[in-house]
Amino acid sequence: MFKVMRTLLFGSMLLLVQSCAQVPVETKGDPWEGFNRSMFAFNDAVDGAILKPVAKGYKAVTPTPVQKGVSNFFSNLGEIGNIANNLLQGKWDGTASSTFRFLINSTAGWFGIFDVASELGLKEYDEDFGQTLGYWGVSSGPYLVLPFFGPSTVRDGSGLVVTYTYLDETESLNLNQDEKLGLLALDVVQTRARLLNAEGMIIGDRYSFIRDVYLQSRAYDVYDGNPPKQQVNKEVNSADDSWGDEPAEDSWGDDSTSDSWGDDSATDSWGDETTTDSWGDESATTQEDISSESSWSE
Repeated sequence: MFKVMRTLLFGSMLLLVQSCAQVPVETKGDPWEGFNRSMFAFNDAVDGAILKPVAKGYKAVTPTPVQKGVSNFFSNLGEIGNIANNLLQGKWDGTASSTFRFLINSTAGWFGIFDVASELGLKEYDEDFGQTLGYWGVSSGPYLVLPFFGPSTVRDGSGLVVTYTYLDETESLNLNQDEKLGLLALDVVQTRARLLNAEGMIIGDRYSFIRDVYLQSRAYDVYDGNPPKQQVNKEVNSADDSWGDEPAEDSWGDDSTSDSWGDDSATDSWGDETTTDSWGDESATTQEDISSESSWSE
């Protein structure tokens, strides 16, 4: 989608290659923890100096219905990726639903500002290329914190490279490069503003908390919210075994099959109420939001 993003992704991989040889194995599924914590601290510094203050200002001056409309707009653009990845995974219901959602919201919903498709009962099927790779049996690989992008894995990072190289969701809008960059900035600020409330949910060591939430939520995404426990543990173990590192103490919990990660309900896994109307109030933040938040903190 954007050349800046591609440069950052490839640059992060270069940094990883230069650094991982000096980083000892510390945690199961996270053999590059030293590098990751350094990158986590870098992201924290950038966030504290730039993103968080801007996001607070945006949230303070922008009415909630406008924020909801902006969020809906970018969610509708994301349906293009959902269509492609549902199709690659052979999920025909998801492909059809994502296609109709995009067509309806892009027209009746005024370019996606209103989520008319959800009002009509069309379910959203969020899929990305990292999930597609996982669906076809590609191991997640070690945990990896990317600069600016935050928590990821080798598999998901590779999926990001493919997504931003070959899938430009703004092509249908016929924007020039400056307009694309402006749209990107708005998306980043809106996403960061939505995640402000999530910071109070982080407990203990923030790095470990965000890492574990991310790894578990991604495993549930790959299995559409219902992964066999042994399959989840197998994927975590392979993050070390496939790279030849000695496994250390398991950082996962026992209750990895909790339904609160994957079920659609009136409340999310934190017990906050959510809404489905096209404007509505700002929705509650879920654990998936925290994992996408990366290192953002107070």
